[in-house]
Amino acid sequence: MSLPSVAVSQSPEEKFREFLSSRPRPQRFTEQQRDMVRYIFKKHNHFDADQLIDEMKLEGLQVSRATVYRTLNKLVDAGLLRRLDLGPRMYYEHDYGYPQHEHLYCVKCHKVTEFQIEAMEQSLRDVAQENQFQLEGYSLIIRGICSDCNRLRRTTRRLDLV
Repeated sequence: MSLPSVAVSQSPEEKFREFLSSRPRPQRFTEQQRDMVRYIFKKHNHFDADQLIDEMKLEGLQVSRATVYRTLNKLVDAGLLRRLDLGPRMYYEHDYGYPQHEHLYCVKCHKVTEFQIEAMEQSLRDVAQENQFQLEGYSLIIRGICSDCNRLRRTTRRLDLV
């Protein structure tokens, strides 16, 4: 499923620059951070820090491992990225400029499928309101086995019986 983008008032780069300058101890927006933000937001995918480092190196962008980890945390704090706990590694995805959505995660092949259910969003807002709870966000990851892996498993089992 391809998610439609959501209209935003600032580019991710502008929003991050504003976030850094508005911190209690303002921080400068470095060239490495700029390269990271531009690279991350030129495509929509789920990635972990190591994948990001490897892909940026292939593009000729030099970013230190420490800078990547620090900047990813800051991008989450700024509301630009969302963390997804998908097992042994922490994955990231765009949060800024994309609608609320959830994930199906295959524990065999690690494929991530995005989906939206408007009724679920409304139900969660209703539950929060009933409990005088101010909803700031939520994350749902359904873990299981995708149809491709299920198909492979059934085929393998039949062959085992021969």
